Formats: sequence, C-alpha cells, structure tokens
Amino acid sequence: MSNVIKELQKRGFIDSIAGDELDRVMEKPIKAYVGFDPTADSLHLGNLVGIVALKWLEKFGHQPVVLLGGGTGKIGDPSGKDKERPLLTKQLIEANVQAIKKQFENCLDKPEYFDNDTWLSSYGLVDFLRDVGKHFRLGPMLSKESVRTRLNSEEGMSFTEFTYQMLQGYDFYHLFKNEEVMLQIGGSDQWGNITAGIEVTRKLCGSSVYGMTFPLLTRSDGKKFGKSEDGAVWLDPQKVSPYKFYQYLYRTPDADVGQLMRLLTFMELDEIIEIEIKLKEGGLPVNSAQERLAEEVTRFVHGDEGVAAAKKVTEIAAPGADANLNVDAIEAVRGDMENVKFEKNEAVGMKLSDLVCKAGFMSSRGEVSRLIKNGGAYLNNQKLSDPAYLLSEKDLIGGMYCIFGAGKKRKILFVVESK
Repeated sequence: MSNVIKELQKRGFIDSIAGDELDRVMEKPIKAYVGFDPTADSLHLGNLVGIVALKWLEKFGHQPVVLLGGGTGKIGDPSGKDKERPLLTKQLIEANVQAIKKQFENCLDKPEYFDNDTWLSSYGLVDFLRDVGKHFRLGPMLSKESVRTRLNSEEGMSFTEFTYQMLQGYDFYHLFKNEEVMLQIGGSDQWGNITAGIEVTRKLCGSSVYGMTFPLLTRSDGKKFGKSEDGAVWLDPQKVSPYKFYQYLYRTPDADVGQLMRLLTFMELDEIIEIEIKLKEGGLPVNSAQERLAEEVTRFVHGDEGVAAAKKVTEIAAPGADANLNVDAIEAVRGDMENVKFEKNEAVGMKLSDLVCKAGFMSSRGEVSRLIKNGGAYLNNQKLSDPAYLLSEKDLIGGMYCIFGAGKKRKILFVVESK
C-alpha cells in the first residue's frame, strides 16, 4: 500500500512530503483527505489533481476523504490570491457545497464526505482562541508565503483571512481525532496550511499526522492551466460541456502533454515516457497524443458517455466532414457546441465576416478577412476563399444551420430562424 508514494514520486506528482515515516505508516490502509472550498457551484480543472490524488490512494487500498469547506468557505483561503475574495452568503455556500459534492461521483468509488461547517460554526470564538489559537505563534504564521505576499501588497490582508490557516489547521486535528484521518493532501500553495495542521495536532494531542503536496497545474509557458478564453474550465457538464472540456485538453501544446498525462491520468508511466519521446522526435501522428490525453481525462470526469458525446461533436465539426452535416447530426450535438441565433432576415445575404463578429466569435472584420485569405476559415467544413462571402440560403443545412470554423479546432454553430 505504501507503493502509492513511490508511484506518485515516479510520476512527478509529489512536490513535498511532511513526515519521514509516511511510507511506513502507509503499509496499512489509512484515511487521507483533500479539502475543497465551495467558492463556486462547480470545481474546475485545477481542482482535478486533488481528486486524482485521492483516486490513486483508493486504487492502492486507502480510504479517500473529501472535506467540503462549508465553514472555511465563509472566510476564503488567501493562498495564491492577490486580493481578498468577496464573501459569499451562507445560502450560496450551502448550495455550492451540494453542487460540488455531486462531481465526485464519477471519479471516486466510496469516498467519505465531511463538511467543516459542522464543527467550525458551532465552536465559540473565545473557546476557539483559548483551546486552539494559543498553539499558533505569530512568527511562523507571518512567515507563510501567502501571508507575506499579501502583507506586502497594496490591499494588505484582513484579520479574517489571516486566521484561515488556524481554521484549516484545526480541521486536520478534528479529522484525525474523530475520524482517524492521517494524511492531508493539497496543492503546493497549501504547504503552510498543511504543516500548521500537523503542528497543532502534535500540540493538542501529541500525535503525528502527515502531509503531502502536489505541483500546481501550469503550462510550459508559465501560465495557469485550466483557463480558457471563456474563463475557468469547469467540471460541471452544465457549465462546460464534455465537448468543450475535451477540446480544451485536445488543444494542449506538445510540450505540456506528458506532464498532464502524469498528473491527470492513470496511464502507465512507461507509455507516457514513450509518448514524450515520440513527440520530441516527431514520431506520432498530429494531435494523437492530445487525443489520448483528452479521452483519458474526459472519461475520468464525465464517463464513457461524456467521451462519446465529445467525440461525436468533434467528428461532426471536423473540416472535410461534410458527409456528416445533416440536420439530425447537428441537432444531436447542438447543446454541446458554441452557438448563436440569428433571424433569417439579418443573416441571409449578409457578409459572413459581419456575422462572425456580431456573434462575438472573432473581434473584428479584419481579423476574419485575414483568416479567410490565409486559408484558415471554414463554412460547413469547406474552406472559404472570399473575404466578402455572403451567406446564402444554400449554406443553411436543413434551412437553418451552418457551422463556421476558425482553423481546425474552433467552431461555432449559427442557428438561423425565421420569424
């Protein structure tokens, strides 16, 4: 069972470990938790590494524990933030907790769930400060990177946010004492909060608990992974369809594919290394590695049905796939494609470049014209050559649909309706 640590280390999944004896402790089944604050009604792609970590432990016989931060969500974790989060209402936090809880169903078999609101909100302030607060020292608290960064910023840090590490530290103690949870896992930005929990547990009951962090998802160019042009890549299929989720991963640069396979999939490491080598040598068909990555991650989050739906839309929207462009096929995937409605009298006979801009798909007519001149624009999967092209009735599949493509990956469906 301790081999899970070795497996994760080989994959580059572990950033730091707190506790030299963790390998020995994990020779028997233990409980390990990851915390998720309900700052929105869905988790996003950046949260997925924590879920994957719990799944790895589950695969090796350990018990995954999901801590839903109904209590800490009222405060807001300052880690990685350059300004204070807006405070959410209690009703919204409760709704978010219930919404994100559902997103673990496809990923984990039998997780245990806890909501820290059940113990934090019932703990009186004076009692908490007397029982728990006295074990925290200002020096170590002020030395935390997340605190130092914010203290040196123009906005500074409120006392409310400053106490967050105390609350998270107490969570670990509470879960250990009452549920025998031995290990806390989190992103590398959580190291200070995790070690605070280890220390306060030692002071309150003299017992040893352990911590492990994983690297945050970043791209090879240093930018944050999990952000699309439309914002966060959510795990909720109602917010980001399986098709869009799949396409985001499908557009991963070659330089990032191996890292994401290591962190977000359960593919054998030897296979990943072979793919990385072939990518460098140019020995793979174009986008085949991206396709494998997108399939694996989409299946983990959305199941086989999600993969099938994503691939169906991808097939229909692929350049040159005009044989598939019929009304039944388009209507089957309409909900999974970016789409915009036009009335027939404002679309037919109009410049396509104007419609594309009006839909907000591209920023200017000039940008559309350049795309067409450079051979990168498609209408119903057929390449366009005329920047002044006018949309006509014959372009409307079933009298109401047409697909505009910018390159081979970005597509939008125009729904042209009669009054």
